[in-house]
Amino acid sequence: MSATDLDAFKARLPLADIIGRYVPLRRQGRELVALCPFHREKTPSFTVVEDKGFYHCFGCGAHGNAIDFVMAMEGIGFREALERLQELTGIPAPQLRASRQSQEEAALWAVNAAARDWFRARLVGPEGERARQYLQARGVARASWERFELGYAPAARDGLRRALAARGWSETLLLRAGLLAQGEGGEPYDRFRDRLIFPIADRRGRVVGFGGRALGEARAKYLNSPETPLFRKGELLFNLHRAARPARSQGRLYVVEGFMDVIALSEAGLEAVVAPLGTAVSPPQLRLLWQLVDEPVLCFDGDGAGRRAAWRVALRALPLLQAGKTVRFLLLPEGEDPDSLVRGRGVEAFSDLARTTVPLVEFLFAMEAEAAAPTIPERRARLRQRLRQLLREIGDPELRRDYAASWRMRFAALVSTDEHTPIRSRRRNPPERFDAALRAAEREAALHLLRPLVRDPGLLAAHEEALAALELADPEGEALRQEILNWYAAGGSLDPRSLRDHLTAHGFAELVEEMVAGDRDAAEDSGGGFDLEEWRETLARLERLAAQRREARGIAEVWRHRDAEVSAPGQLAGSARLSASEGERSLEESSGDRGGRPGDERAPF
Repeated sequence: MSATDLDAFKARLPLADIIGRYVPLRRQGRELVALCPFHREKTPSFTVVEDKGFYHCFGCGAHGNAIDFVMAMEGIGFREALERLQELTGIPAPQLRASRQSQEEAALWAVNAAARDWFRARLVGPEGERARQYLQARGVARASWERFELGYAPAARDGLRRALAARGWSETLLLRAGLLAQGEGGEPYDRFRDRLIFPIADRRGRVVGFGGRALGEARAKYLNSPETPLFRKGELLFNLHRAARPARSQGRLYVVEGFMDVIALSEAGLEAVVAPLGTAVSPPQLRLLWQLVDEPVLCFDGDGAGRRAAWRVALRALPLLQAGKTVRFLLLPEGEDPDSLVRGRGVEAFSDLARTTVPLVEFLFAMEAEAAAPTIPERRARLRQRLRQLLREIGDPELRRDYAASWRMRFAALVSTDEHTPIRSRRRNPPERFDAALRAAEREAALHLLRPLVRDPGLLAAHEEALAALELADPEGEALRQEILNWYAAGGSLDPRSLRDHLTAHGFAELVEEMVAGDRDAAEDSGGGFDLEEWRETLARLERLAAQRREARGIAEVWRHRDAEVSAPGQLAGSARLSASEGERSLEESSGDRGGRPGDERAPF
């Protein structure tokens, strides 16, 4: 492609028509104006100058031609932008020299499309009866089968392989696309079997991989395509190509945890909804979200796993924050996910909750304060330490100062009201509910502690003493800890399979399966390997949880017996209560100049 060809192509592009497909333009003199699609504004500062072939925003400085605009709006590269403009206008784009990589990508897109069509045909055919029953039981309308191009992978080991081979697709390409897996005996077999199939597309709607939900017995309920030249799950979002336009026009984008959540909200009329692919939202995915809206809403299930996922995203977002770009959190009621909430209580229930989203700055403080339970000076010191650590993660100096100011006020309010309030007035949550939450947290921490040992029993050689000295409050976790130590004491090979077989034979089959299945994503999130510091943090957390349980039992006992001396108004207040100004001053004095970066006006904590 020559520069002359490219200049001629750009000169023929109808700039106003192209931009008008994405944002509404109105005539103002010789120019066209609009609200800028690249930043939030109330007064139009985005101008399209047709006779000179460029756009310019006087608010944020965005500037360029039609190719630049499409690249920015759709998050695609130069080659893809030329192809997209050809699709939009019908004007032939200059031919780029086809590389070996682009030829392979074209073949992979084509074979994925062929697989999608085959899966879709199976869903509506005789083989798909059970998959159809599952969809009907979940309340998924037939129109959604079509909209989301759902399919079914039969249980046979070679159904897809034989069907696509008959159409001329090579096994090598099917393996490269992740549609086949290599068997131990060398015979390839279908990766997806007896699963409801969800095609996963890139931003242009081209199928790059698949997700499959097991309908029968399977080690993993959900299975995604493996990493391929097209499918990199940390850089993709399910339904992004459908959600992009409504997200831009509405200025709101929901991120949910699963495929079925996306479908349920879509059926309820919320189109700007996406989901990651089975793992916590990654930095590349956050950047994708910020290309569409400034404050995506991350919606998580109301259980322990949902809270853990929200926490991981919060930590990943912190170093990436910049002016105008953040995230908000929507935590659903316990036991609910978007699918169950919308189908059980209607979209109004979800919309009501969506009006109470929590900004990142509040979410981080609340989670840290909950983990530290700062009811005594030592825990408050720990909370200050953790907040300083989080502040160091924020790269933007102004944002770091703003976060510090917000957390100082919250810390002062916390120590002046919550932590020194008389016990009898601490009735925000019934004891039973707090106890249940504590049990769930103890179980989560116990499994997090034991999971690395199940994966690599060789770690016991260095950590047996610490493990033997620990007594877990969670009964199931404690029984597992003891059995691991029994196995280790018996001697023999420190082989993971040997340990898992032993635990399975002693009644821990389901628990081992849960840990091994969850271990894959945990290893991906951490980059693999054993993090000794994190392991020690888990030990410390278990000790804190045990202390909280003892405290909770004491409070529950007071509530039950209504001890007159403890319940007397003001009995536990007096000198223990700090004023807000004293709480803030104590925080300032304890922090000195630590925790800041060079150039900060003063260190916040």
